[in-house]
This record gives sequence, C-alpha cells and structure tokens, in this order.
Amino acid sequence: MLQPSAAFLSRARPRNVARWLFVVAGMIVAMVIIGGITRLTESGLSITQWKPISGIVPPLNEAQWQAEFANYRRIPEYAAFNQGMTLGGFKSIFFWEYAHRLLGRIIGLAFALPLIWFAVRKQIPAGYGWRLVALLALGGLQGAIGWWMVASGLSVRTDVSHVRLAVHLLTALTILAGIVWTALDLLALHRNTLAHPARLTGVAIAALALLFVQLVYGAFTAGLDAGYVFASWPLMGDAIFPSGVPMVDPSWRNAIDNPVVVQFIHRWWAFAAGVGLTWLAVRATRTGPKAGFWVIALLTLQIVLGIATLMSGVQIDVAVAHQGNAALLLIATVFAAHACGRPQHQ
Repeated sequence: MLQPSAAFLSRARPRNVARWLFVVAGMIVAMVIIGGITRLTESGLSITQWKPISGIVPPLNEAQWQAEFANYRRIPEYAAFNQGMTLGGFKSIFFWEYAHRLLGRIIGLAFALPLIWFAVRKQIPAGYGWRLVALLALGGLQGAIGWWMVASGLSVRTDVSHVRLAVHLLTALTILAGIVWTALDLLALHRNTLAHPARLTGVAIAALALLFVQLVYGAFTAGLDAGYVFASWPLMGDAIFPSGVPMVDPSWRNAIDNPVVVQFIHRWWAFAAGVGLTWLAVRATRTGPKAGFWVIALLTLQIVLGIATLMSGVQIDVAVAHQGNAALLLIATVFAAHACGRPQHQ
C-alpha cells in the first residue's frame, strides 16, 4: 500500500499565512501615512507619557482632557510655539498622535494573535516560525523606539530628534519589507511544496541599499523641516547648491544636521536610487514583468511627488502622498527583488 506523502499530511497552510501577512503589511502602510500626518501637523509631542496598556483609553471627561493639556503645556514645544493654544486646538493635535499610537497597538495584536492561532494549529510551515517571531519582536522594539523618539522632544528640544525619527521610520519599513518578503516565500511554497526561500541577489542588494539611503534622507528632511528651506526645483534658489550657506563643525555633520545640505542630498540622491531601482526592475521583468512595471511606475510617481512637495511648500496632502508612496515603492521593490532571487525551477 502506498503511504501518503509528508506534504499531503502536513497541516501547514502557507497561503493562509501569506494572506494574513499581506493584511498586516497594508496596515503598516496606513501607519506610515498616519505617521506622516502626525509629523506634518506637529502633533507628535501632544502625548507626553508612554502607557503601553492604559494609554489605549483616551481622555473621557473634561478633567482628563485638562490633565493631558497641562502635561503638554510643560514641554518646550508649547512654550516656544503654542502659547495661547486652546483646549480645542490641543484636541486636534492629540487626535493624530493618539490615532498613530492606537494603530500601532492594533497592528501588534493583528500580528501576535493570528501568529499564536496559526502556531497552535500547526499551520506555519517548517522553517518560518522563527522568522515570524523575529518580526513580532522587531514590532515590539518599534514601540519602544517610538517612545525613545518622542522622549527626545520633551525636555530640552522643541521637536523630536531627526535621527531618532529616521530610526523609527526605517524600522517600520524594515518590518514592512520583511513581512512582504516572507509572504512571497510562503506563496511560492503554496505553489510548490518543494520551493526554497528566495535569496537576495547582488542587483537587489544594490537597489535596496540605494533606496535605504534615500529613505533615511527623507526622514532627515522631515525631521529637520528641510523641505521648507527651498521651495524650488531643480535649482535651490538660483543655484544647484546655494552660496553662503552656514556650515556646522565638524564638516561631516552637515550631511546629517544641516537642513540645506540634507535637502540637497535628498533631492539628488533620488536619481541615484532611481538608477538602481530601474536596473532591478529590468532584471525582474525576466521572471516577473508586473513587478518591474510597478517599480518603474511608483518610482516615477515618487519623483513627481517629491518635486511637487518642494514646490508646494510642503503642502500636507502632497507630502503625505509622497511618504505613503515611498512605502508602496518599497513593497514593489521587494516584489522585484524576490522575483530576481527565486530559484529558476520555481
């Protein structure tokens, strides 16, 4: 009598796990967009305490609102920019920071609870459990990084550290990329039970590295309000790089702390990243034409949105679209990199 194959007897459901991961990825994109709104509306310091559990409940009565407002009035941002703010004005900035934190908690539950469910039912394919647990742990770390970022603006500074902001954003995008890559591996496993995980090829590493630098400088630009420095393109004022710009010492810090230099790098590194992403897209068309198409389409849109953000004086809806599209471009890049890294027989 023939024995059933191990694959037939397996309870693993890679497609179901992949679908769940794509839902979580969509929630992270929404989180990135709300984070952008929170930053652009200067709402990020409106909640001055980190209460991972009890913080899920917003102020429910006048006394609680007044207590939250009193906490905000103690920080430097209020003294420098918002003296005379009404309670109604405070509630409007509180909303975006609260929404950002609430969605973070929801994403944590949307990842942890189904993960436990899939694990208990033994539906996670062999070799993927550690990857999913690592992504969950990174998500928990992201919450701590978020508070570390906020804490930088509560005592001496009037805003959060742009470096910490960059760490916060890039951690979120790293989680997003890891989730999408894992979901794609699981879909390949669903199609072929003998499929091996895709690997990062040289062209994918180069393209992702170039994109990583651009994303870092996007975060620096947001954190330093560098997008407001020059609202013109391709020139900054009347020159490629304006003359007479005050520099800081040591000189290397200009690439991190000088808003003019940061905007200059961000606006022109986009094209270096674009070359790398185009190269990846062309390579991806050999195995996945759609992935390559989406990289080119979203890359083009991202450059247009970047220029529009500058020339509109960082109009909020345009700037938020620019940040949200960056997350979509990263997802398309992961699809293309995965297509390039799949074993040929798959």
